[in-house]
Amino acid sequence: MDALNNLVSQVNAFAWGPPMLLLLGFTGVFLTAGTLFVSWRKIGYAFRLLFDKSAVEGEGEVKPFNALMTALSATVGTGNIAGVATAIALGGPGAIFYMWLIALFGMATKYAEAVCAVSYRETDANNHYVGGPMYYLKNGVGEKFPKMGLFLGYAFAIFGAVAAFGIGNAVQVNSMAQALQSNFSLPTWVTGVVVAVLVGFVILGGIRRIGEVAGKLVPAMIVLYIGAGLVVLIINAAKIPDAIGLIFYHAFNPAAAVGGFSGAAVAAAIRFGVARGVFSNESGLGSAAIAHAAAKTNNPVRQGLIAMLGTFIDTLVVCSITALCILTTGEWLNGTTGVNLTAASFGASFLGGNYVVSIALIVFAFTTILGWSYYGERCWQFLFKEKSVIIYRIFWVAAALVFANLKVDFVWNLSDTLNGLMAIPNLIGLLFLSPLIFKVTKEYFQEH
Repeated sequence: MDALNNLVSQVNAFAWGPPMLLLLGFTGVFLTAGTLFVSWRKIGYAFRLLFDKSAVEGEGEVKPFNALMTALSATVGTGNIAGVATAIALGGPGAIFYMWLIALFGMATKYAEAVCAVSYRETDANNHYVGGPMYYLKNGVGEKFPKMGLFLGYAFAIFGAVAAFGIGNAVQVNSMAQALQSNFSLPTWVTGVVVAVLVGFVILGGIRRIGEVAGKLVPAMIVLYIGAGLVVLIINAAKIPDAIGLIFYHAFNPAAAVGGFSGAAVAAAIRFGVARGVFSNESGLGSAAIAHAAAKTNNPVRQGLIAMLGTFIDTLVVCSITALCILTTGEWLNGTTGVNLTAASFGASFLGGNYVVSIALIVFAFTTILGWSYYGERCWQFLFKEKSVIIYRIFWVAAALVFANLKVDFVWNLSDTLNGLMAIPNLIGLLFLSPLIFKVTKEYFQEH
């Protein structure tokens, strides 16, 4: 296992090296500028659309709100709780600055993904709406470059079907198992069995059942977690300015070793901030576009605006609260990492805070498994057609039993690597389709 972990670490360093960071950053900046900063200027309008009944008009399978909740169910998870803590532990406080930066420009990327997903979606043999990067690569890029579009579409589908087992299954069930074992002494294998049974029950109902479950669980848990985080910040309010100062200072200056913290260079802050940020909000991966492709909508721009709220809520709200809780309590100096660092930060502020983190992690991780099961399933369907979907579902449920007992570092490294490979064809496709994205955006806002 150690040899395999070392190999994955080496591939991971390449997958998240300077070329990938440059591609992610360039795509986000290019799309932000090309849409005339719609992702920043229209935040309020996007929130109004989320509850606008007229936005539900049009073809599709699920309400725009449930499409967003499905996408959020796959993003708000261990990345917000354990991922932020890992970014700080490995990259120092400065990592949060780069997490914010990639999210600000990632909002335009997420917007563009949903616009393309709705524009190029199809209906399958069962009359279900299917879409996402594999379809807008095949149908969109493929209009002018058929061979390239098909190649990129299949590349994304392969990486997506496999990557789902990492980011959407392995990391989630592993984090759940560790949290339950640490706080409630529950054996990891029990977690695997329970999760497998519950997940199997939900995913058999497809996107509609997943959307219904996510539409109820995700908002409730976000409110609970944010509420608990705000309690921590109120208790440590006097230290918030210093925490924000640390974030901006160490974004450009190395963080020295202090206490149990081993120190971090600026390069590490950039790498782990961007990698954990993308892991959390998935902007650039193209995964959320698969959920938004099923939304009932009469205009792709409307769903794109709703989709970008996922990055805003996930990173600029939830991740920021986690980061400030960790930094204001000073727990990051004790050498702890992952979910244990976040739990210790909440627990140091109020009685039972660590249990709130554990419960939030468990529910978030569970909904993430549901969301990513749909993403992986749609990628598998693109490769092997509708009748083979049951095979993927069986593999998905069985995987939960195995991943509950794997080493955490291996799971995180594998997930980061697969995410990087998955993003490459998607980002290339968005750049090719940018003229369409800019055109439909301009036309929509000329009418609204």
